[in-house]
Amino acid sequence: MRFGSKWRAASHYALMYGGLGVSLPYAGLWMKAQGLSGAEIGVLLAAPMLGRLVTGPAIAVWADGFQYRRTPIALLAGLAALGYGAAGLVDGFLAWAVCWFVAATGAAAILPLTDVLVLRRSRRDGFAFAVPRGFGSAAFVAANIAMGFVLRTTGTEAVIVVVTLTCVGIGLTAWRVLPLEPVHDGPPLAGWERFRGMGRLLKDPVLVTALAAIGTVQAAHAFYYGFSAIVWREQGIEPHLTGILWAFAVVAEIALMWVFEPWRRRRGIGAWPILMIAAGAAMVRWLLMAAAPPLWALWPLQALHAVSFAANYLAGVELIERLAPRDSQTAAQTLNSTLSAGVLIGVATLASGPLYDAWGAGGYLAMAGLAGLGLIAGLALKPMLGARA
Repeated sequence: MRFGSKWRAASHYALMYGGLGVSLPYAGLWMKAQGLSGAEIGVLLAAPMLGRLVTGPAIAVWADGFQYRRTPIALLAGLAALGYGAAGLVDGFLAWAVCWFVAATGAAAILPLTDVLVLRRSRRDGFAFAVPRGFGSAAFVAANIAMGFVLRTTGTEAVIVVVTLTCVGIGLTAWRVLPLEPVHDGPPLAGWERFRGMGRLLKDPVLVTALAAIGTVQAAHAFYYGFSAIVWREQGIEPHLTGILWAFAVVAEIALMWVFEPWRRRRGIGAWPILMIAAGAAMVRWLLMAAAPPLWALWPLQALHAVSFAANYLAGVELIERLAPRDSQTAAQTLNSTLSAGVLIGVATLASGPLYDAWGAGGYLAMAGLAGLGLIAGLALKPMLGARA
């Protein structure tokens, strides 16, 4: 069972992040091919992120009403497949906005639900959470590179087709492959009790400060996610090189997950210093990216993704799990995802469209400032963690 649950989780992460490896760097290219401006692309990408202020907690409470954690994951994957598929069939900004909102909301909600399932299973079965999660990053690399080459010979409609089919696969693996991890040790809580648990988390100043420290650094990747492919294309960098650049960043991320992260845990290095290092790395990365560096300089900057994103993500998941009560793990990780990959990055993505229209690569400067806010929040968190210990 130990071997089985780890590799079941790895296969599921591979499909999830393989889909992200197509949608994150190339969705903007598909939207631009439909004739949308930078500001309109920003609205389409940001709307489901901002909506997670409501949809995130609501989905978390809904998901905790099931017997097994894999059931809502499968249902949400089906919803995402319907949304992405419809987006490829309709026409017009409003229709695209509705379909993209439905699809991206369902796809994003899968991530924290899966993290909670695998975190709990990893503790029970004795494997490191970063191992199956690293397979997700490996799939992200493969999808990045493959899609870049596919786009050299096909139209951008291939982006929608691949993402839709991937969501179907995610639903099938959730339904048939993920382990039967129960949501509750006892009977499910009533809906009102689940809402009250969410409210208690939001009243915890230590948890909220930690969420802010994690979320602002994650949100500082918004301009990169939405507009790096477009900026690089305008610099003369071909789509297949964009895929390789993104893949290189994730290879560095995998190395951190499979090599550095187990070493860190063996040495007993806590999550807080990793958060601070990640915030500093993000500031450096975006300040230099704002100068529209040549291709040769992009490689070391992409390597910093291992720290600016992956180190922040892993330390954040660990810290939130430590701070949240056991019966509120789903809610706490969903709040983390809602803030990091929802509200904050949604605002940053919404701002990224006009920033790109006005300043091009200079929009990265705003992201450096956002990472700086994460550093400040992290410094404020340190004495609070000491008092909680």
